[in-house]
Amino acid sequence: MRIRYNAPVTLTMALLSALVLLAGQFLSQNFVVRYFSTPAPFNSRALLDYLKLFTHLLGHANIQHYIANFTMILLLGPILEAVYGSGFILLSVLLTALATGLANVLLFPNVILLGASGVVFMMIVLSSITNFQKGEVPLTFILVMIVYLGGQVWDALTKVDNISQFSHIIGGLVGSILGFFRKK
Repeated sequence: MRIRYNAPVTLTMALLSALVLLAGQFLSQNFVVRYFSTPAPFNSRALLDYLKLFTHLLGHANIQHYIANFTMILLLGPILEAVYGSGFILLSVLLTALATGLANVLLFPNVILLGASGVVFMMIVLSSITNFQKGEVPLTFILVMIVYLGGQVWDALTKVDNISQFSHIIGGLVGSILGFFRKK
């Protein structure tokens, strides 16, 4: 019996995020905010600010934040990589990071965003339509949109906290678009 690196995108993202979290603990918390959060405000002349539109998904505020995101990613990611392929999941992760990063710098220019929760919601929605067939809308997709994304809209309207429900909603929308419009 041997251990297999069965979901390269999922596992690499989890390992990179863990390394960033550890580096932040040993170097300084400013390390994570400086390199692994969205820029606030965005500087169009700084190459690092463009890169941070992607790297923000690797930064997490603390171990609880990391565990909350990667419990779901490690659960859903391998299944999605088996169904859709690692290339499609990598593209999905990168598009979700870019969409949530851009939305954050455009709509909340003075607020940083870090973490992979947008990717979590992309994976939740994408997993609800894994058996999508042309001309049908899976009931699981409808229920996920109502329960998960509806819950995020509700929380965005009724709670004041440090959780970006907006990135959850964007991630879910990216997952639904990718799931319904991917080529079979």
